[in-house]
Amino acid sequence: MSEGNTPVGVLVARARKRRGLTQQGLAQRTRYSRSHIAQVEKGHKVATPAFVAAVAAALGVDPSELYGQPFRLDGEDDHVHRVIPELRRLLAYVGFGPELEGPPRDLAVLEAEATELRDLLENARYVRVGTRLPSLVEELTFHAYDSDLPRAWAALYRAHHLATGLTRRLGYVGDSLAWMERFEDSARRSGNPHLPLMIPAPRALILMSMNEYAPALTLLDWARRSVNDELSDAGEVFGYLSLRAAVVAARAGKASLAWDYFGLASEVIESGRLAKPVHSVQFMAENVTIHGAAVALELGDLDEAARRDRQIGPDILGGLIPERRAHHQIDMARVHVETGDDDRAMSRVLSAERIAPQMTRFHPSARTVAAHLGDVRRTLPEPLRGLQRRMGL
Repeated sequence: MSEGNTPVGVLVARARKRRGLTQQGLAQRTRYSRSHIAQVEKGHKVATPAFVAAVAAALGVDPSELYGQPFRLDGEDDHVHRVIPELRRLLAYVGFGPELEGPPRDLAVLEAEATELRDLLENARYVRVGTRLPSLVEELTFHAYDSDLPRAWAALYRAHHLATGLTRRLGYVGDSLAWMERFEDSARRSGNPHLPLMIPAPRALILMSMNEYAPALTLLDWARRSVNDELSDAGEVFGYLSLRAAVVAARAGKASLAWDYFGLASEVIESGRLAKPVHSVQFMAENVTIHGAAVALELGDLDEAARRDRQIGPDILGGLIPERRAHHQIDMARVHVETGDDDRAMSRVLSAERIAPQMTRFHPSARTVAAHLGDVRRTLPEPLRGLQRRMGL
């Protein structure tokens, strides 16, 4: 059995014992009780993202070690891992461009491909993105260093953003951080003053996973204060950063602050400050609505999360990209697992897989929910059995 197929609770217990800690000793280093830790280790409770972050920080390990990432799957989905060595090779190009075997494609062609790959990533088509991403990055890197045109750097920023997002989704956190450095540089050279302000959002995700909530909020607050209200994309950038801050504050247990951030994002929508989106961050009314349920979930207010979920109809979900729709289903599966409604939890995680199969199979929370449902059932329904098989559980 690979680490990715090992229950999180078992991996937590192994890491704890390697540090020479008892369950009580670990409890003293986190805000979780000894009994809570014991129940997670035995598989009786689901390991939430906040729990994994806190335990990883207390044990001095990367959260990916406790999840067992990167996850390896059976079949074609696993082929996406083949892109990682090639992307690491491209990380070597700093301060100079690559020597290509032939002339690069025209910049306009590469810009169009970056848009197409962004759409594929939003549709959670990870294998197809991985197949084409290295050549896109390499050719745009050549254009950027050869011409030093802001337009070329802006296109390279988009490719760097794709590399950052793909590696993070697959559980290669170190690679994702390295690509963040690259797209921070390309953002600065793009000539667009708001592109550098987008970078704190993915950084905050990784800081949050490491239990570093205060630095994540400090970074996001700096970016929000730096938004230039005179630019047409100000509402989109400010609202996007506010939504990310709301989730970070919620996971940190800061309820009042989380809802304040959420209110700021909602105000952008309600005030009409949102112009035509230009940054592909999905900041829109529908996304704000489902984030309300996510904030409540991260705060542990399961009743409020369920209440907000009941108000989210097909018209709202239909306006979102597959990744966001699937993510909401996974969030709600977490709610139903916590409240003991295993049938509804199973229904929601299976719905997530129908919407975005590759995303769901690689998503840590979806996998922990699916594994837990298998543990608590005496007999596995065939749909759940099939999902576990596709996840390699």
